[in-house]
Amino acid sequence: MSSDAVDETHENARQEVIAVDADDNEEGLVNRLDAHTGDGVRHRAFTALLFDEDDRILLAQRAANKRLWDTHWDGTVASHPVQGQTQVEATEERLEEELGIDPSQYQNLRVTDRFEYKRYYENAGLEWEVCAVLQATLHDTSLDPNPEEVDGLMWVPYERLREHPEYYRQLRLCPWFEIAMRRDEER
Repeated sequence: MSSDAVDETHENARQEVIAVDADDNEEGLVNRLDAHTGDGVRHRAFTALLFDEDDRILLAQRAANKRLWDTHWDGTVASHPVQGQTQVEATEERLEEELGIDPSQYQNLRVTDRFEYKRYYENAGLEWEVCAVLQATLHDTSLDPNPEEVDGLMWVPYERLREHPEYYRQLRLCPWFEIAMRRDEER
């Protein structure tokens, strides 16, 4: 799909993401919709994996109104930092916006990995991202999910999910989450 054919009234058409090279060096800003359509533009992103004290991961089901990977299950949150924002700051913001989780509920939010990937989604667009992975442990698991962002939540034993992803095929996991999980050496 070319960006010419994309609905310019979509909210993503009013946002920008940070274009980056393969080493995550900033190359400028690009329209978010343009970055996710046609051939795409490589840009900066993050996915955050939050765990409880029993080493279960909190998975979030993306809302049905999402353009890409709607209703797929993701790590806890994923998005794009804005210019001038660190990955940690962006993650803190999305945790609060999507799940009502504030920084007093977790400890040691940190970047644990970074990788590049490119995946197409049906005929709707693609992701081409240099994706940082952040992790933290929740000591207060109180949640207040935003229904505009999240359709479902699920706590899953992380090692079981990592060692036996075939048990969870019915969940339709987001590709960036699957990559992050396969590469995870922190846990």
